Amino acid sequence: MKFLANLKIRIVAIFAVLAVAAGAVVYAQLEGGERGVAPLASSGDFEIMGVEVDVQGDDAFDARKKGWEEAQRKAWIMLYARTQGGKTTGLPDSALNNMVSAIIVEKEQIGPKRYIATLGVMFDRARAGSILGVGGRRLRSPPLLVLPIMWSGGSPQVFENKTEWQKAWARFRAGDSAIDYVRPYGSDSESLVLTAGQADRRDRRWWRTILDQFGAADVIVPIVRLQREYPGGPVTGKFTARYGPDNKFIDSFTLKVKSSDAIPEMMDQAIVRLDRVYTSALSRGVLKTDRSLIIEDPLDLEALEQQIEAEIATEAPSPAAGASDTRQSSDGVSDGGEVAPSSAGAITVSVQFNTPDVGAVGRGESSVRSVPGVSSASTSSLALGGVSVMRVNYNGDLATLAAALRSRGWQVQQGAGALRITRGGGSTPANPPAGSDNSGSGDPQQ
Repeated sequence: MKFLANLKIRIVAIFAVLAVAAGAVVYAQLEGGERGVAPLASSGDFEIMGVEVDVQGDDAFDARKKGWEEAQRKAWIMLYARTQGGKTTGLPDSALNNMVSAIIVEKEQIGPKRYIATLGVMFDRARAGSILGVGGRRLRSPPLLVLPIMWSGGSPQVFENKTEWQKAWARFRAGDSAIDYVRPYGSDSESLVLTAGQADRRDRRWWRTILDQFGAADVIVPIVRLQREYPGGPVTGKFTARYGPDNKFIDSFTLKVKSSDAIPEMMDQAIVRLDRVYTSALSRGVLKTDRSLIIEDPLDLEALEQQIEAEIATEAPSPAAGASDTRQSSDGVSDGGEVAPSSAGAITVSVQFNTPDVGAVGRGESSVRSVPGVSSASTSSLALGGVSVMRVNYNGDLATLAAALRSRGWQVQQGAGALRITRGGGSTPANPPAGSDNSGSGDPQQ
């Protein structure tokens, strides 16, 4: 009996030591804090990189000032050629100074009276765009979480160490890209959650938890496999673009450099190509958000739509009011508050609406479908917690559709071929004139 008691004590002691050791390992993994490099802030400014200058001045300060001015002039010519496809005589330095938002130093050598550098120039999009005839920022993809996996030495890494692959993604300037990248960098518990093994998991519930943590709608998985011929020698990198919880393949390519010192440059070139790959996939409809990542709870949308339609029917004016209640006025709004569709023909309209939760999607679609003249209304771009876009086919003109939506309690902002609808709070005036571009009214007069 005494032997058994001593054995139990030893077993308990062993388990206690193992528990302490496991806790120490986890703490050690978290203790490092950030295991990557924080990404650069993305902006929508025009960016021209790789501008080379070699100038002389009265002193080092004057040479650098002349070098930056020379870089601005060269960058403007390069930007004009890229956006307009032609040549330009340039602009005065005073005008360029007002448009340039930042100078990025890639490499520079400063002498007593000479300045040699490779610079990047960023032009303010609003000011430069007005001269170039380029509009505001383009529509971008939903937020996509970046899981950068690097295979080197036979093992994959994400945030276990500060890899060159993660560093390259951190310094990539994505402001002018059509892809909205969400780039973690291994801070706190991110290194425990975002691992290479996560890319092969299919559990949607686990993926939804991770994506919700980072405010993303889906995930992209850029992978690089490095092969070294010998230490310090040539390096070959095979880059693969994958996406989604099913780790679907999009495209791949191979780059090679002569030495290990050129690996960061190769990574930068690869990310530019991968950005084009993902942008092309987005435009072709390949990079679509998996709807199984969005629906949090089982929801019977048909039953919800029937309930909403029943509520709308009970709130509608009674038909017993007589034929005079359905007379159409000159602006397309009937005396009873209803908007009759126009005979101008069918149009397709993009309607933006707030979707704080899944139920808001069904309610918004049902409300728009109930408008006379609407043949279909379906969400084409879903952003839970933000603004989604609905594609609406309507037999009439845009102003009539806007008036019809106002008559159903929506506040409407009208743009070029698009509408923005919101539900206003409090009391609002009823039935604004059709065709108004300002926010519409609240509930119609009954």
